[in-house]
Amino acid sequence: MEGLDSDPLTLTLHAVRLLGFAETTSVARRFEQDLAGVSERLLDVEAFGWVSRSAFAGSQGWALTDRGRQELDRRLAEELDRREARPVVVGAHAQFVPLNARFQDAATRWQICPLPGDPMAANDHTDHRWDDRVLETLGSVGRALSPLNAELTTVLPRFRGYDERYAAALGRASSGESRWVDGVSIDSCHVVWMQLHEDLLATLGLERGQET
Repeated sequence: MEGLDSDPLTLTLHAVRLLGFAETTSVARRFEQDLAGVSERLLDVEAFGWVSRSAFAGSQGWALTDRGRQELDRRLAEELDRREARPVVVGAHAQFVPLNARFQDAATRWQICPLPGDPMAANDHTDHRWDDRVLETLGSVGRALSPLNAELTTVLPRFRGYDERYAAALGRASSGESRWVDGVSIDSCHVVWMQLHEDLLATLGLERGQET
């Protein structure tokens, strides 16, 4: 089994997909790639029509085009078969699906804390027992994530770090920084989880909604 990571161009395209819309520095940081190399590769694949650069809400960043997504899908499928990694990733994804349901339920309970007469009341995080129960669930999910992530990393090293990032975010949330559960502009539990989900879907060539 190959021990080397994915090739640099695949990692660059994949980082753009996982981040959705990101500046060059964020794309490089995602897989700890050299900034100059990533900058050059993004300009090259922009010329191929695989990525586009645009401005949104005062920020500028890169996003995959449809052609770029197709090229990345091809590369990920080829890598999966070349490394004979498909059975491991399929098995990990099967384990992930029920964990994802638990995570989504916990994320909803972090945002909503029902009150008498208002079952959809926003959670203002003043009910510490409610929040502690949600954090306990998130911690249980995180403990289950560690062996799953380790298994994925044995065949595809680019999966490394999801469990550590999740644990770091949960640690900050448990220390009272509530935004580290579901913040969108930081490496929160929710951001890490959504990236892992997208990584599994992209690797297996699945679309959201195809899971049971």
